[in-house]
Amino acid sequence: MAQQLVGKLALVTGAGSGIGRSTCRVLRDYGARVIAGDRNLNAAEETAKELGDRDVFPLEIDVSSMESVTNAVAKTCKQFNTAPSIVVNSAGITRDGYLLKMPERDYDDVYSVNLKGTFMVTQQFAKAMIEHQTKGGSIINLSSIVAKMNNIGQANYAATKAGVISFTEVASKEFGKFSIRVNAILPGYINTPMVAVVPDKIKEQVVMRCPLGRLGDPSEIAEVIAFLASDKSSYVNGASIEVTGGLK
Repeated sequence: MAQQLVGKLALVTGAGSGIGRSTCRVLRDYGARVIAGDRNLNAAEETAKELGDRDVFPLEIDVSSMESVTNAVAKTCKQFNTAPSIVVNSAGITRDGYLLKMPERDYDDVYSVNLKGTFMVTQQFAKAMIEHQTKGGSIINLSSIVAKMNNIGQANYAATKAGVISFTEVASKEFGKFSIRVNAILPGYINTPMVAVVPDKIKEQVVMRCPLGRLGDPSEIAEVIAFLASDKSSYVNGASIEVTGGLK
């Protein structure tokens, strides 16, 4: 296998399952050392164990807490004597419900993880990259095709994922002078624990509307993340890439 990420250190949030876990595997396979970050440390440790513990290091990080994020930065830089040059903001949650019945907490929880969490992780790890004079930094944020489809019952989720796109574009403009690229990926419906709870009837409708006629696999998102993390995408900055099988 190509080793396009040899010598790179990567942080992946939401690494305990789904796209995050698959991303850890693919980045590791391409030669990177990977910090598998998750709010659930046991899940992060399970990811490391599943990947054979080789060049995969579990880390507890709650992206909705600035204290947790800054602690994670300090711990990472101390352990590796450098900052990660690759940061993947994969942590995300849903709290679906009709807008007129949605509790304020369900909105706040989704915002705190999906958008504010992306902001805090990006801000703090970008500062560390700059302080350590890290070369060729790449930050990849996970948005969602729901940001454009705007599904009924997902006012909170859709708003945060749309926010990630705009946030990514601003960050790409501000960080370019530091040679840090920032891009977003908009996954479609992928076989993950998050999609597993979607009613079968809805998933069947999605498959019918998808030109490829199936759900995606987490590895198909992880491969695009690996491309954006590598020097092969050295002139890709501020982009939002749909990986949906053609679903619109």
